[in-house]
Amino acid sequence: MTQQHSPQFERGTDGPKVIVVGVDGSDSSLRAAAYAGGLARRQRALLAVVYVQPVLAAGAALGAPVAETTDEIAEDLVAQIRAATERSKGIFDVRWEFHTFRGDPYNGLVKAADELRADAVVVGASEQAGHRIVGSVAVRLVKAGRWPVTVVP
Repeated sequence: MTQQHSPQFERGTDGPKVIVVGVDGSDSSLRAAAYAGGLARRQRALLAVVYVQPVLAAGAALGAPVAETTDEIAEDLVAQIRAATERSKGIFDVRWEFHTFRGDPYNGLVKAADELRADAVVVGASEQAGHRIVGSVAVRLVKAGRWPVTVVP
């Protein structure tokens, strides 16, 4: 009896092929992006830089141009990443893409990692004191147990 192998997505065969890094403009997220860039370069993997645009309830958004503000943050992050890429051109050749998702940071990163078929996820450590008690996005990603997660301080 011969078995037919269906061409399915397979993780972890020859190192990561797609590394997702979450960025939000914070210092720790930018350190995470630099770390993930190094990993991607060494592994010859695609670096998927992900910014999750927050979605606020309609009542909270009244009078505040939230969508415009988060679009500006995304554009600024792309500009920062492009500038860093240009400065290091030839030294650190890394294939990268920038993606934006909407939602809360945890669910946005989960969706990004699933859709982009991430082999690894890199995030910065939370800079908010309360997260040490209730848990940060990084802790929730680790607990999900779906990808190797690296938390950069």
